[in-house]
Amino acid sequence: MNSEPLFNDEFIGAPAKRILAQLLKLKDNGYPVVGTYCGYAPLEIARAMGIKPAVLCAFANSTIATAEAALPANLCPLIKSSYGFIQGDSCPFFSISEAVIAETTCDGKKKMFELIADKRPLFVMDLPQVPQHEEAMAHWTAVIIRLKQFLEKTFNRNITDADIEGAIQDSNKKNGLVMRLFAYAACNPPVLSWQEMLDIVFLATPLGGHELNPILEEKISILEDRREKGHYIGKKGAPRILITGCPVAGDSMKVFKAIEDEGGVIVAIDSCTGMKPFTNRIEENTGDPIRAIARRYLDIPCACMTPNSRRLEELSRMIEAFNPDAVIDVVLHACHSYNIESLKVEKHVTDKHKLPFLKIVTDYSSEDAGQLRTRIGALLEMIQ
Repeated sequence: MNSEPLFNDEFIGAPAKRILAQLLKLKDNGYPVVGTYCGYAPLEIARAMGIKPAVLCAFANSTIATAEAALPANLCPLIKSSYGFIQGDSCPFFSISEAVIAETTCDGKKKMFELIADKRPLFVMDLPQVPQHEEAMAHWTAVIIRLKQFLEKTFNRNITDADIEGAIQDSNKKNGLVMRLFAYAACNPPVLSWQEMLDIVFLATPLGGHELNPILEEKISILEDRREKGHYIGKKGAPRILITGCPVAGDSMKVFKAIEDEGGVIVAIDSCTGMKPFTNRIEENTGDPIRAIARRYLDIPCACMTPNSRRLEELSRMIEAFNPDAVIDVVLHACHSYNIESLKVEKHVTDKHKLPFLKIVTDYSSEDAGQLRTRIGALLEMIQ
């Protein structure tokens, strides 16, 4: 593809450097930084206080050996990598964070958070996991209020409902622009690559809209220019793949690279490190902005929820929008929720949408790289 890159060469695939430099500059100018791990953290509350979120490190195989000195070897690699980064003092985002927002999305994570509670002020959000019950909404709203109080006390700042409403509107505008960018992957052939999708996610997760929207609007212009000039990703007729499953980034991107090496193109990423955090708007001007935030975040269809019917609904919507030829479900070792739920996802994909489905269970090591290419190659050959 000979066209203007979405990001300059120095930035492609390495947005962490840019985000870190910006956060350091903001911190020097008096803006506190709070670390986060999960898409359930309601970042609008932090942004309303002028607190800058930093997504903490969690996707490198190199830190797992350090973690396994304390954690079980058969634990999820995301949890082990996260803990290893902290124990080895090798995550720059944790180093600049003055507090951490955590959450109870799985048993392994919540126990790991106990082990790092002495490192930074830590607020663990107790996430209800049967979201359709009214008491779940009441509980989650109360948890977000307590998070607000924790941040106000920790950083000596106070906010009003008007401040929160402004942060909601800012997020909605930003998320709308992000989804406009993702829509270029729905083109056939796609105009947006998977690496560019992830770069957009890495930028858009910590930054507020007022900081990011001009950049996003510029990238939309670049992609529109690509489309008009007939530039695209991969080869015409390449099998289109939708990725679903666990959060993936860093060393787990070996799956994405294998798809690309075998001639496929990734057109949608249905995960917490992909499109999922940007899809649904927060209702505006309700008179109760914290409850509006609670409703939006409680609707995120993570496998920790039960029953998780919203995941299947969102998956259907993405299949209709991005028109994949197959779905690949990426599950991390020892992530029991996603592993078990994969049975329902496969039935939904094959029965309702009549699409080929491949489940991959992997970790952050490179030991299964050859096997991945063989299995993915066989899937793509079946499609073509």
